[in-house]
Amino acid sequence: QVQLVESGGGLVQPGGSLRLSCAASGRTVGSYLMGWFRQAPGKEREFVARINWSGTLTTYADSVQGRFTISGDSAQNTVYLQMNSLNVEDTAVYYCAAKRPLRPQYEYWGQGTQVTVSS
Repeated sequence: QVQLVESGGGLVQPGGSLRLSCAASGRTVGSYLMGWFRQAPGKEREFVARINWSGTLTTYADSVQGRFTISGDSAQNTVYLQMNSLNVEDTAVYYCAAKRPLRPQYEYWGQGTQVTVSS
């Protein structure tokens, strides 16, 4: 079992930055692939970024490439999402997720944290 707790969301103006955190706990969390997803009002949940704990694998959605950076601290079992140059289209609930590498779907999800980009 893996538990995920997100934090760091809030209200930010267009062009601003936020850093989200995802604290992971569980006996084998170090073997999981970690991802960030988001869901905007009236839209389906979409992939944002993913990383393995060694940091050797990172993948980004085209919509955030170059603006967002995913990173992980294996000693703290925490994954971060640094979000820069935010725009109103980034407004969404952001979710942290985890899965074993060979599983097709993410298995564990956090409760989500709201990010609102507005002037």
